[in-house]
Amino acid sequence: MSSPRSSIQFVLNNQVITVDFNADTELKPTTTVLNYLRAMPFHKGVKEGCAEGDCGACTVVIAENNEGKLFYKAIDSCLVFLPMIHGKQLITIENLADSGKLHPVQQEMVNHNGSQCGYCTPGVVMSLFGLYKTHHNPGREIIEDTLTGNLCRCTGYQPIITAAEHACSCVDKDKFKLHEAEISGLLAHINTDKSPIEIHTPTRQYFKPLTLQDALNYRHRYPKAIIVSGATDTALRQTKKNEVLAEIIDISNIAELKYFNEQAQDYKIGSGISLEELKKHAAGILPALHQLLKIFGSLQIRNLATIGGNIGSASPIGDTLPLLMAYKAKVRLQSADSGRLLWLDDFIKGYRLTDIHADELITAIHIPKPGQGFITLSYKVSKRKDLDISTVSGGFSLLLENGNVKEIILAFGGMADHPRRAADTEHFLTGKPWTRPNVEHAMKILFHEFLPLSDARAGAEYRSLVARNLLLKFYTETITPGQ
Repeated sequence: MSSPRSSIQFVLNNQVITVDFNADTELKPTTTVLNYLRAMPFHKGVKEGCAEGDCGACTVVIAENNEGKLFYKAIDSCLVFLPMIHGKQLITIENLADSGKLHPVQQEMVNHNGSQCGYCTPGVVMSLFGLYKTHHNPGREIIEDTLTGNLCRCTGYQPIITAAEHACSCVDKDKFKLHEAEISGLLAHINTDKSPIEIHTPTRQYFKPLTLQDALNYRHRYPKAIIVSGATDTALRQTKKNEVLAEIIDISNIAELKYFNEQAQDYKIGSGISLEELKKHAAGILPALHQLLKIFGSLQIRNLATIGGNIGSASPIGDTLPLLMAYKAKVRLQSADSGRLLWLDDFIKGYRLTDIHADELITAIHIPKPGQGFITLSYKVSKRKDLDISTVSGGFSLLLENGNVKEIILAFGGMADHPRRAADTEHFLTGKPWTRPNVEHAMKILFHEFLPLSDARAGAEYRSLVARNLLLKFYTETITPGQ
């Protein structure tokens, strides 16, 4: 491992900014991008509304260099630790205008009265800027998805949607397009140095490896450190619970973990791929996963959150976990000198408890290519369609042979202390005709198979009823006409 450094670099206001945490004692490695910007004299457009990634008032855009081209992503700055933007361009509302001339998204917001009180407006505009840089003439579904993570309490969304339609009908020729080669070169130069970043303060140690081998070495040396990639879950421990996160290993910049590869028998997915990128790859080949990720959080969250992080959190209501079980996914675990592959069902042991060793990282997820005739569907029951935690979720897979159930997987979230399969119900249905009477009998078994908790989202009996009814819904969506 090459000698570590204590500073990070990123581009802001078209200049390379260097932050040396050992020299600047006012900043901590867990200072969020939001708080960093708010402490500056001319970057106070970004606001804190919720500090948990729900309202979008803190939305900024980052640009990442990939082979000379910049890719723009809207993110919630309240959830991003400052070292996570190393090697990226940070763009705020103050950066959009060009010599006093408003950016097209700003101008169209003015033209169509897209703002009233103005508190949420900078975040809304930054989401529209991200849309402007990634889509030309987007449809309404894409625009609404872009705005899902922005809460506007007074204007109403129609003027904002209209502004988006008009702004994104323009050809992208803003100042960012004109300076893309220059910014891309600056970012490429920053990212040439792969030496790790170490930040030591009296209360915190923050390690940012830039290669997988360095990450595994840090994992071996600091087995109790918290692993962050997107930090959309971990950051809440600081912003909402005021925890001091004493040791962190940040693997968010490791390119070796960001991939989606199609192999002969399966899809191999790097644990560091964002959920938004995974959604794009899943379209057409893993349709149930694609549909699920369309209602996972918001675009800002999906741009940060990773599939490895969602699995590693082992949340009983983690949206992807039941579906990945239905897909028969496996988790690849790696240490500095060995690796192993586990079924996801075996990897998750209990409430936020997994079978990961103290020196291991999740490096990949393997999803077998669905066989001929397999039907896989996903369900999410929640109080809101978007940006809400599941009350009950289900990932179901079915293979019929001559009208009989040859294989079935019924995996649920929100029904136990961790995502689990309904083994008794599966056993009853296997080998039997896929008929309504058999399914209705299986529903009775399923109703008593779990002992869910009652909490703020739902009571135990409601959850059992929902799980039972999801099985019936699955049946109605998989029968052939006239069956």
